[in-house]
Amino acid sequence: MKNQDSVRTLKGIGDKSGKLFEKLGVCTVDDLLHYYPRAYHAYEPPVPVGNLVPEQVFAVAGILAKDASVRRFAHMQIVTVSLKDGTGSLQLTWYNMPYLRTTLQAGTFHIFYGRVVKKNNRLTMEQPEIYSRDAYEQVMTTMQPVYSQTKGLGNKAISRAVAQALDCRQLERDYMPAELRRKYELAEYNFAIEHIHFPKDRQDLIFARRRLVFDEFLLFILAVRGLKEKRADRQSGWVIRLAPEVRALMERLPYRLTGAQQRVMEEIERDLSGGQVMNRLIQGDVGSGKTIIAVLALLHVAYNGFQGALMAPTEVLAKQHYESITQLFGEYGIDKTAVLLTGSMTAKEKRIAQEQVKNHEADIIIGTHALIQDKVVYDNLALVITDEQHRFGVGQREMLGGKGREPHVLVMSATPIPRTLAIILYGDLDISVIDEMPANRLPIKNCVVGTEYRPKAYAFIAKQVAAGRQAYVICPMVEESEMIDAENVLDYTKKLREALPGVAVDYLHGKMKGREKNQIMERFLAGEIQVLVSTTVVEVGVNVPNATVMMIENAERFGLAQLHQLRGRVGRGRYQSYCIMVNGGDQEGTQKRLDILNRSNDGFYIASEDLKLRGPGDLFGLRQSGDMEFKLADIFTDADILKTVSEEADAMLAADPQLQSEEHTGLKKRLEEYLAASYDKLAL
Repeated sequence: MKNQDSVRTLKGIGDKSGKLFEKLGVCTVDDLLHYYPRAYHAYEPPVPVGNLVPEQVFAVAGILAKDASVRRFAHMQIVTVSLKDGTGSLQLTWYNMPYLRTTLQAGTFHIFYGRVVKKNNRLTMEQPEIYSRDAYEQVMTTMQPVYSQTKGLGNKAISRAVAQALDCRQLERDYMPAELRRKYELAEYNFAIEHIHFPKDRQDLIFARRRLVFDEFLLFILAVRGLKEKRADRQSGWVIRLAPEVRALMERLPYRLTGAQQRVMEEIERDLSGGQVMNRLIQGDVGSGKTIIAVLALLHVAYNGFQGALMAPTEVLAKQHYESITQLFGEYGIDKTAVLLTGSMTAKEKRIAQEQVKNHEADIIIGTHALIQDKVVYDNLALVITDEQHRFGVGQREMLGGKGREPHVLVMSATPIPRTLAIILYGDLDISVIDEMPANRLPIKNCVVGTEYRPKAYAFIAKQVAAGRQAYVICPMVEESEMIDAENVLDYTKKLREALPGVAVDYLHGKMKGREKNQIMERFLAGEIQVLVSTTVVEVGVNVPNATVMMIENAERFGLAQLHQLRGRVGRGRYQSYCIMVNGGDQEGTQKRLDILNRSNDGFYIASEDLKLRGPGDLFGLRQSGDMEFKLADIFTDADILKTVSEEADAMLAADPQLQSEEHTGLKKRLEEYLAASYDKLAL
């Protein structure tokens, strides 16, 4: 079997399950091999009931004293049974699995494996796996993968498919130079792919993961260095005269730019007028005022008779940028024209917008990936700005530079990355930092609470809604999972609708169609939805000044940088805003991490503190890298590997700039495939 064959060529995967795999982004056998687990279960020996600790996973064993009972509740059948030993009792509960009563009979011995929770002051294990003594001995001390799932496709089905794919895959020749593998004791590639899915033990897992993380960083950095080489000291065809109209607008704005904004604006103006192509990254915390800097830069270009483009990661954000820029131009009598271009526009709307761009009836073009499609022809495109840099990969960065005749490139990011790491990741860009917040921003009030605080939180949200405000509630999952005990968007929405009668509650998640997501966000922006339950898809979202509450469930499951990004969705208007982080975990250190957010609203401080707290042992569940092109690697947890790879990449390119030597043949081919895949993502 070839690795590029459809996943449906595997035994047991037909049309129905094939579609479910495609929903997870798994179309080929190769996709499945690279569909890495999101966590692992370690099957330890069973413990006495008295040793159980809430919010942790255990195995318990015993003989049942009574048959299981089945009761109906609403549309659900609940199976319960009690397990007792000399140290205590544990209630075991399963939902919609009535057939278990034939298995769970008095006098039978079982081993149960699952997460322990405290409900109504008693220890409970919900949806535990059930094993015989022999079956548990087979998995004991092993690490079993836990994959991200979708409704109708559970963990066992994915594990079986992966095991089959590993058995019948084509083994690949290792492309990593042998000397590099020896120097850093890196696992062989095929070994790493197999053991990232089914490691024998934790050491085996760390060995496999380290190799794959090394690969992800190396390919990314080589691609970025390639961009840098192409861009180095290029003379610009667009020397921008600094327009006095822009300075006049800055004086008329109802607020003064902060010192940091003024400093960054001067750096941009030097780049635009200096005669070389600008390639600059603006790093600024959420709400630090990057957008006005972008608008002023675009106006410099427009007043010189050229065009500028602003590319946003979502249609809703692009539309909001368009509306705010149009409103600004109207208010201050600016005689320049902005147009909007997004993928969901009708064919006629796109055609009209494209004609305006081509004929230079538009000075500023705002949109999504649609801006870099072949059909869009610019007239003197001198500046391209991307909003939320980490959402665009190497392919997009390359393509942006290719539009027009080498335009100036400005990229913006609210992801707080320590400068040492930013220099490595954005090695093709000069870096500016806006490290000062506007004076009129009220600091967000934070609190970290346990799950017992929820009723008070709901009452507080209801009070804010009654005052005319809006709220976000973030859940880590879209739908309920057999294996992961965490709040999910669909069930939580039902729960909130019951808890907040008369309040308009709706939901949003990444699996919804683009048009549907846009409609939900537009309704939230318009105030028709008062409480929005969502996954982290709102992390890069629209500006909703009326939203004053951000409640984050299972906050312990998110990285601090991501929590800070989510918190930044509120506090954008004139009202006092609040962030409620619900800690659903009981692990040592969780509260310490969350307290960093409690103490500070400074994203750069939070990022650097998180880097100090976390180490190579924190492998899973706390990814921070957003949508950068890493499946496993995390720039915080793996910062040491990132720095090592950066040094090796520089040494490799210094010795062999085109990767033409025999030892680099495989790596060069793999890099070309990586870049091709990055470009393929643009055909959305």
